[in-house]
Amino acid sequence: MNTATPTTHRTIRPIATYALHGVAFHEGYFWAIETINGYLMRINPKTDATEILNTETWSGFVGATGLAIADDILWFTSGEHVYKCSMSDGQWNPELFLRLRDNASGVAVSGSSVYISCQKRGEISVYNAVNGKEITNLYAPGIGIENLYIRNEELWVSDNLEQTIYCLDRATGEIQLSLLTPFASPTGVTFYTDPDTGEEVLYVAYAEQEPYIRDNPNADPNYELQYRDVTFLHPLYFRYYEDKKFALSNGFLIEMSYVEELSPLDPVELKDLEWKIALPAETDRQQIVELEPIGIPFTEENHDGQRIAVFKFDHLTTKQRHVFGWRAKLQVWGIKYQLNPLDCENLPELTPEFAAKYLVDNDNLAMDTDIIKRAATEAIGSEVNFLRQMYSIRNYVYDHLSYGIKPHIDTPDIALRRGVGSCGEYLGVLLALSRLNGIASRTVGRYKCPAHGHERNIPLQPDYNHVWMEFYLPGYGWLPMESNPDDLQEGGPYPSRFFMGLAWYHAEMAKGVKFEKLYRNGEVIPKEETSIGELALNHIRFTILDELKP
Repeated sequence: MNTATPTTHRTIRPIATYALHGVAFHEGYFWAIETINGYLMRINPKTDATEILNTETWSGFVGATGLAIADDILWFTSGEHVYKCSMSDGQWNPELFLRLRDNASGVAVSGSSVYISCQKRGEISVYNAVNGKEITNLYAPGIGIENLYIRNEELWVSDNLEQTIYCLDRATGEIQLSLLTPFASPTGVTFYTDPDTGEEVLYVAYAEQEPYIRDNPNADPNYELQYRDVTFLHPLYFRYYEDKKFALSNGFLIEMSYVEELSPLDPVELKDLEWKIALPAETDRQQIVELEPIGIPFTEENHDGQRIAVFKFDHLTTKQRHVFGWRAKLQVWGIKYQLNPLDCENLPELTPEFAAKYLVDNDNLAMDTDIIKRAATEAIGSEVNFLRQMYSIRNYVYDHLSYGIKPHIDTPDIALRRGVGSCGEYLGVLLALSRLNGIASRTVGRYKCPAHGHERNIPLQPDYNHVWMEFYLPGYGWLPMESNPDDLQEGGPYPSRFFMGLAWYHAEMAKGVKFEKLYRNGEVIPKEETSIGELALNHIRFTILDELKP
């Protein structure tokens, strides 16, 4: 993989803006609609300065979600209506072009064709720009509110729920490329032309709310949790690896440290102790740049290509205190695999050795219980395609579980019967149903860097550890799938952003090995004798250092 370089184009944070929806680059400026107040805004890309153009007609733009500029006409969508207005007279008086059966989301115009997306119908409809007659319909690539932009024969789509930018063939609607965005809730997409270099840069608008602690002297206590609007424009860089069928998008250089603070709770005396801690994995989306010990030196072991740090104690007693662990600098990117069901026909068989490792109940998965066996059958129904089977299993689990954090992880049969599970319990059910259907799968994890890509050089601590899964496509390799974050709405439909995709903020540890183990004379120390939790407290810290191009 090529060495990453820092991003070069700036984040644009327009002044006096709350929520940008729809965006276009025109005559050296970004144009967007601030949907809350109905402002048509012209934004200087170098200074963030904003100008409200529709000073008299702003009320007609309130609630607008899509915007396009073509041939001196500005188009926008609002509710069930599609409007257009002349840009030459400076009056910005909307003229109704179409009234639809359902709410429109985004709009794009090329020649005599107007493309309009509709979340409810899951379609992008194409109309004649002169008479408003419908020409054809394309399938929407995602399930959220989608904004549109046309570049030559490409139809670019942003989807706020999918956290994804799609590139479609605008004639057929076929997905050419899908890219995970580094931030949540993309609400517009366009291409910016650098005036100095002539380079075209993909820019994405974002609009969401963030929680913050407000100091309120009239409240008791003085601090209260509030939410505020956040909106900005940010460049999206990407690279497609055709031979491996995946695309990488904006990455980050992060520093991660994992440290154990030795503070035994119970009396203990251990001799010839080896404390083994997994090191970060190196994958298509994650590379180690630097690695160093903290507190105590370690040696390294290699288990099937996975790196393990080994800390040695000749004699460890209750009275001793140590801090030890590792610090790593990692390059991490968003990754999205570009595979479809046709790529999964006539797959080779798993080898017996591989099946014996990844199709069996080797992690308390309750695969012999009636409820899990029945669920495995119901999940795929009559589906025979490998990729559709895995997707059906995911949706079945989402239909039958709701997310909730618990102090311990129950077996899949209990979690499925209860109907509520943590990420680890989602994962257990997914593994059990996949393996019973002949799909090799395994646990991956272990942490998420807090997804605050703008907060540089500030120590950040994860809320909790996290696990997800990988499933194996014979003849191709391992593909990622999040355990629960796509379970956003009861009964679906569910986003597919993290089905064969992973956001940049996932920190993957060595795969196929336990994250942490205690050994004595080469043998695992039984938990009944002593456990890691009884000996030490762990401290995990992330620091985001820079943003990277893939």
